[in-house]
Amino acid sequence: MTTLIWIAVVLVLVAVYLSWTAGRLDRLHSRLDAARAALDAQLLRRASVAQELATAGVLDPASSIVLYQAAHAARQAEEEQREVAESELSQALRAVFAEDAQVDVVREAPGGEAALGELTEAVRRVPMARRFHNDAVRAARALRRHRKVRWFRLAGHAPFPMAFEMDDEPPAAFAARVG
Repeated sequence: MTTLIWIAVVLVLVAVYLSWTAGRLDRLHSRLDAARAALDAQLLRRASVAQELATAGVLDPASSIVLYQAAHAARQAEEEQREVAESELSQALRAVFAEDAQVDVVREAPGGEAALGELTEAVRRVPMARRFHNDAVRAARALRRHRKVRWFRLAGHAPFPMAFEMDDEPPAAFAARVG
């Protein structure tokens, strides 16, 4: 009889532990979803501000076209192409604002200081949001790699989390303002 009691106690403890692990995994997936939503919002904000600046008429025509096309492509990209499109927007921003003179031209235009400040903030927030997202991905992956999670299928049908890898280096002319 005592053997049955001990087996029942062990089974209850295992069930509680697995339930706790499943709850932890669920919280990590919720954190991952929130981090992805925040990253998407920051990427959209950066592309919108860049597109707005490109159509404001304060940049030279070539820079406006390059920036507008990259921002438009980033906003319209499908999920599979998103990382590439966002990296191309980062490269376009670095190309357009490669020199301090271009930043000064934008700053001197009417409303240019506000637009430049908004763009600088958007450019600064993207790497932070990406870092938070990738940290959540790392934590979820680490837990999902445990045998107990795989054997008992505690992750359910949730897709395996993928990091968001992109070029998010700010333009050199923003370095003093971003840092």
